[in-house]
Amino acid sequence: MEHIAALLLIVGCSGNLSECRELPAPVTVFETAEDCAATRALSLREMSGEAVHVMATCIGLDPALEEDYAELVWSVTPDGRLDASVETATVVASNSHRPEKDYLSQE
Repeated sequence: MEHIAALLLIVGCSGNLSECRELPAPVTVFETAEDCAATRALSLREMSGEAVHVMATCIGLDPALEEDYAELVWSVTPDGRLDASVETATVVASNSHRPEKDYLSQE
């Protein structure tokens, strides 16, 4: 089974960075960070005409948590920096139906 070590995110923005959207990457997941970085450079050149500002980043992933990743979260700062991370799912177990204890009958 292939382990994913990095994810490539490419984002295109308007001139004033007020409107940004994800752009399709030719390949999005990589077994090594080095492979991602090499594809990142090539993808930036290829996607340069898709938006006024095109930026990309490789997001490192922990292969041990591969099944836990749930959401790609990204934003572009006013100075044009792309911040991105992959968040893990948080699961909280609860039981909405809990029988009341009868303390009088317990000894």
